[in-house]
Amino acid sequence: MPCTTILVGKKASYDGSTMIARNDDSGSGHFTAKKFVVTHPEEQLRKYKSEISHVEIELPDNPMRYTSMPNALKGEGVWAASGVNEANVGMTATETITSNPRVLGADPLVVYQPAEDGKEEIAGGIGEEDIVYIVLPYIHSAREGVKRLGSLLEKYGTYEMNGIAFQDKDEIWWLETIGGHHWMARRVPDNMYVVMPNQLGIDSFDLEDALGEQKEYMCSADLKEFIEKYHLDLSMDGVLNPRDAFGSHDDADHVYNTPRAWFMERYLNPHTKKWDGPDADFTPASDDIPWCMVPEKKITVEDVKYVLSAHFQGTLYDPYAAYGDKSMKGAFRSIGINRNDFLSVIQMRTDQPEDTGILEWVAFASNAFNVLVPFYAGVTKTPEYLANTTAEVSTDNFYWSSRMIAAMADASYRSSVFHIERYQEHVMAKGHELINTYDALLAKESDAQKRMELKEEANEKIAEMVKKAAADTLNKVLFELSSQMKNAYSRSDA
Repeated sequence: MPCTTILVGKKASYDGSTMIARNDDSGSGHFTAKKFVVTHPEEQLRKYKSEISHVEIELPDNPMRYTSMPNALKGEGVWAASGVNEANVGMTATETITSNPRVLGADPLVVYQPAEDGKEEIAGGIGEEDIVYIVLPYIHSAREGVKRLGSLLEKYGTYEMNGIAFQDKDEIWWLETIGGHHWMARRVPDNMYVVMPNQLGIDSFDLEDALGEQKEYMCSADLKEFIEKYHLDLSMDGVLNPRDAFGSHDDADHVYNTPRAWFMERYLNPHTKKWDGPDADFTPASDDIPWCMVPEKKITVEDVKYVLSAHFQGTLYDPYAAYGDKSMKGAFRSIGINRNDFLSVIQMRTDQPEDTGILEWVAFASNAFNVLVPFYAGVTKTPEYLANTTAEVSTDNFYWSSRMIAAMADASYRSSVFHIERYQEHVMAKGHELINTYDALLAKESDAQKRMELKEEANEKIAEMVKKAAADTLNKVLFELSSQMKNAYSRSDA
């Protein structure tokens, strides 16, 4: 799926937390309804079969409870997408990434082949539909997540190129697939953040460490031989750049992918590099925008939400711009696009007890117009307002309310944008307030069952708050859009 990811190391964040965040976006021409749920061990299948590739996988007998963001409607598989398990490990998958013909020719993708012309069906590999479901319930650290997924990729292969984030309170790891069966992973430096815009991103890699101590890098066991056999290393100085070796440098990247990385790093490091003008260090078309950087100031949840909601505001490329040269409006694919299905930010706080330190911030629909809401992880249930997404449009759930607000506010942007701004600031502030209130209550309670009840009570209070705020905002943007109907007339009845 077309998505955008940002990863924040614990020394780069404002509170010492690790943060992994991803927009889950639908492909062009459709929208995917999502929900926020808890899966219990007894609900987890022991024999899994992919809807897309028909691959069958025997799963371990000891799954843990976990949260996830699956598709709300049946028919295309689970697509669990993002979540946290009982061992306090977070995961988001996947970011669709790019490759090149040399890699795909050397290690072809494992694509499903249906039964036809007297030939038997041949199952494909694993993909975005499957990865969270078959990995997250079974891992106890970010490193363990990399190793489990790596072994599954080597055994079953994959039918698509993907990037996957794993997180615990100490580490973040980013894994990228290479062709059908190969992979590499790099630990995110603690003082840095990473941006990923649908491209293979890792731009430096230590093969010696990956095949040895694995302090900062991991990879498939034969990656070195694979690179040598198929002449994939394009470096002139012998220093492997994985982005050059395994990634793409297409013209389409300069419209769809690289501008997103440019905007995010331009926002978080405005003075570190020159981003604009004829002598810019990096432009929206640059193929060498760094995979990771040390931010100029510590990164907040609000910063993460802002960059993942971006539509190139403050530049010539903003599709909503009412100023400057209009010829470049909408030239690039926005990060906060109309087809955002959800945004998940998993924040693992180290200043709180282990059972209350993880927050899952959730938003639905286009990030330019939605709100990000915090919920305690490690719970046995999620609020109905986020869990009950239906096939029919309904204001009784957060997904559809968010979709309607976004569509109406977009169509009445100039008159509705200030309603959206107030909505976003109000919900974010109230979210922080409620979490702070319940953090204080939880600090006074030692009984495990009562602590669970307090977390779930907090989540319900937060859901009630955002439901009220969404209804109020929907009312306001509906009024603004209704006032702009083409059959409007200024004269009233006598």
